[in-house]
Amino acid sequence: MKLKRYFWPTIGLAAVTFSIWILLDELRHISLDDVQDSLAAIPVSGWGLSILSALVAYIALAGYDHIALIHLGKRISWLFVSLCSFTTYALSHNIGGSVFSGAVIRYRAYATKGLTGQEVGSLVAICWFTFVLSTLSVGAIVLFLAPDLPERFSSLDFEKFSGASAMVFLAPVIAYIFGSWLHLRPLRIGSFELHYPRLPIVARQLTIGPLEILAACAIIYFALPQTGNPGYLVVLGVFLVSFSAAQISHAPGGLGVLEVVFLAGLSDMEVADVLAALLIFRLLYLIIPFILSLGVVLLFERAQLQQRDDADI
Repeated sequence: MKLKRYFWPTIGLAAVTFSIWILLDELRHISLDDVQDSLAAIPVSGWGLSILSALVAYIALAGYDHIALIHLGKRISWLFVSLCSFTTYALSHNIGGSVFSGAVIRYRAYATKGLTGQEVGSLVAICWFTFVLSTLSVGAIVLFLAPDLPERFSSLDFEKFSGASAMVFLAPVIAYIFGSWLHLRPLRIGSFELHYPRLPIVARQLTIGPLEILAACAIIYFALPQTGNPGYLVVLGVFLVSFSAAQISHAPGGLGVLEVVFLAGLSDMEVADVLAALLIFRLLYLIIPFILSLGVVLLFERAQLQQRDDADI
């Protein structure tokens, strides 16, 4: 049991250490002044569009929880769900191990609204499925439209396999849609049971999820200079690889992992420009939401404490 408790934190720490070691080697010729110059060169319009993209991304993330609650047949106020979703993702993205940390945060919040542990587990599973399905579907589209994208990460010629890879990505998405359409038996893991959502809910998953990914990527894209910019589609593909690697690593905030993969994928751009864009992404998608979420948690816990005090009177 103790080994289980420390497994993912150890993996995350190892990923951070290894990534920072590689990153430092990549950045040995880059000065802080170079990055500051790149940040200063970003136009006001770029900042504005990146901020707007961050807002859209977090609005879409709130849709994850709303979709899951519709599936569970639970009615909770829009404001509560949106704040819970915002807090969950803002904290879990920074803490690492987003599925597990997100489950703890959601249980603390939704238990006050009468949801059981199994219902919160189903909610977390639906949100996770939404993210995975969205990543696979967007990844498949990118591979169809930019078949040479894998060559940015390897010297091997993957272009002729991109179509087949895209179909492999789409297969689980299609299977999920058919499972919903055919009303297949629910997935059972021990006493846990997850029913396939109805087709209208699946349609929402495959709309809201990709929207969040597109908006999150746009934060970086609008912060990159036009000179040498390979275009949104390529940046999107690199973002999918880097963000997925960061999630798999369970590193807090994907620290180091995100940067290393992004620099590899955009090696034809100036390193300082890429780093400046990634700093803006961290600021708008991770740091500011993290600070705001701490305030939400404090207000929530204060309200819960006040309710207990009033009940005791």
